[in-house]
Amino acid sequence: MVKGMIRDSRVLVAGHRGLVGSAIVRALRARSYSNLILRSRSEVDLRDASAVDRFFAQEEVDYVFLAAATVGGVLANAKSPVDFLQDNLAIEMNVIQACHRYGVKKVQMLGSSCIYPKFAPQPIKEEYLLSGPLEPTNEWYAIAKITGIKLAQAYRKQYGLSAISLMPTNVYGPGDNFDLFSSHVLPALVRKFHEAKAAGASETLVWGSGTPRREFLHADDLAEACILLMEIYDDSEIINVGTQEDLTIAELAELTSSVVGFRGTIRYDATKPDGTPRKLLDTSKIRSLGWVPTIGLRDGIEQTYRWYLANSAKTNGKQ
Repeated sequence: MVKGMIRDSRVLVAGHRGLVGSAIVRALRARSYSNLILRSRSEVDLRDASAVDRFFAQEEVDYVFLAAATVGGVLANAKSPVDFLQDNLAIEMNVIQACHRYGVKKVQMLGSSCIYPKFAPQPIKEEYLLSGPLEPTNEWYAIAKITGIKLAQAYRKQYGLSAISLMPTNVYGPGDNFDLFSSHVLPALVRKFHEAKAAGASETLVWGSGTPRREFLHADDLAEACILLMEIYDDSEIINVGTQEDLTIAELAELTSSVVGFRGTIRYDATKPDGTPRKLLDTSKIRSLGWVPTIGLRDGIEQTYRWYLANSAKTNGKQ
């Protein structure tokens, strides 16, 4: 097994400005990791193979958290399938190849629970990967992430690269994307209800029927899992990260509206796609390693809403 990180290891957090990457940076700094390597897309575009190669050649990276990705909700996936497939494939291929070429000790790839079949048995075990058809509304992103998993496994098998892959459930928290075109459901609801409240609206519209069930994980809880697994886990098999608790989108909408303080009527547009009926992860594997989530959903939404209020001028439509 590869030895875990030490405090002066040179640690690259790719995607450090995003929701998950920024949470990983906070958690690493809280543990006094002193050699964090952080670069924005304008400094190193991970989709550019030559730029990635030059960067790794210069930086002598020890460990990589690969949290960089092109992400979004149902609408963004539907409108930009090329971006979701091509960007994510390029990022994964360029970074993992560079990790091998330049002797990185360990790389951790962040996947997504959307990699699993649309009608997978619940809760979803890691071995259900590739056991059935994907959900069509996000298959482009899912295929890219599945390819990244298999690429990591292939580099381990052929070259001995220490590469691990985490599959988190729906992640939310401070630093989320609140743009209504590209956001996921929870931040979209926060913004919708806030704007409806500010406008004094009597009702607001939510996409879908409200019946699908979803699981939500705070980014700070995920960051704790990421660091634990980087320190102690070294296996080719993927590992789920979730709360093992879910609720319907309608229940989520009621909870979010309560936190925000919107008192009007919530209507559902059933003509819009629902996506996978249910997506609850089996997290027995990571729990056996000592990790459990600590942030409850209401507390997490309250924290997220406070962050949104403090940052909404620069986050609405600009992420």
